[in-house]
Amino acid sequence: GRHPSRCSCSLPLSPFFLYYIPQLAKFSPDLWAVSLCTVDGQRHTVGDTKVPFCLQSCVKPLKYAIAVHDHGTEYVHRFIGKEPSGLRFNKLFLDEDDKPHNPMVNAGAIVCTSLIKQGASNAEKFDYVMNFLNKMAGNEYVGFSNATFQSERESGDRNFAIGYYLKEKKCFPEGTDMTSILDFYFQLCSIEVTCESASVMAATLANGGFCPITGERVLSPEAVRDTLSLMHSCGMYDFSGQFAFHVGLPAKSGVAGGILLVVPNVMGIMCWSPPLDKLGNSVRGIQFCTDLVSLFNFHNYDNLRHFAKKHDPRREGGDQRFTFGPMDYESLQQELALKDSLWKKVVPTDCHEDSSTTVVYRMESVGERN
Repeated sequence: GRHPSRCSCSLPLSPFFLYYIPQLAKFSPDLWAVSLCTVDGQRHTVGDTKVPFCLQSCVKPLKYAIAVHDHGTEYVHRFIGKEPSGLRFNKLFLDEDDKPHNPMVNAGAIVCTSLIKQGASNAEKFDYVMNFLNKMAGNEYVGFSNATFQSERESGDRNFAIGYYLKEKKCFPEGTDMTSILDFYFQLCSIEVTCESASVMAATLANGGFCPITGERVLSPEAVRDTLSLMHSCGMYDFSGQFAFHVGLPAKSGVAGGILLVVPNVMGIMCWSPPLDKLGNSVRGIQFCTDLVSLFNFHNYDNLRHFAKKHDPRREGGDQRFTFGPMDYESLQQELALKDSLWKKVVPTDCHEDSSTTVVYRMESVGERN
């Protein structure tokens, strides 16, 4: 059958390369990677999953989650709205209350940056966010590209214009140094991850704020819920409405070619491919997400019981008992190993029945009940 990562890999690429940050243009257009991490810590990776790349706008939901975790929803949204803007992500435009429309556009993300560790130095703020992201990634790779940071700052006239516009409209908390905040904003965009480490970050969001690798609570349930809500409505630039309609999952894209995708209560995915479409989204990444929900009933409004054409890898009940994938096989192997060790402790050595019989009987009985 079709496999989402293979279908997306063979996709003809459009001619758009929206690299307004020169450093990003250096990546090969042939790079393509997908990593997933389930909420119980199972992993699967395909392609160039160990190559570091910058989060860029994929950091926006993460820093918004940190701000809500620290200050609560009500405080954060005194400064930032919750509505899709209907405009390009880097437009100089505010809502009717003179607030940025949402934290996923540049204006909202710059204001959101000003809410993190107010009063601290940029060095302290950067360490604070890096510590959070390391926890979200289960202490897997999180780095920093100084070259991208310098490139961002040198080519960031539009963001400086937005910063001065926000300052004029008094959008920042009192006492904010706007130019210092812009430096911090560029630094956060230049944080590096791999597909593997970022998939754990996405899985932490899928898992209600608990990192599935370490078991540590990193974010409050409120922060996770609000972040996923805004990713769903505003996360994919001017493609957000179409993405919500066709894919129906919270996601955030970035101009480095990453798409952070969350299947709530199931898994987190990071896909990465540098070639972008005219809206700034990864061409292969969008196709992968579309293929994924065409095969599995992950769309937010797919009916889990009656959508017979799609697979349900959650395996609840016996509906999928004849369809075994890698995740099912791995969990079955683990169960067999555990039962085998227990079996040897309680069953006489001359007994010829083996531990796997129990699992087979259990699976057959599930099939009979359904």
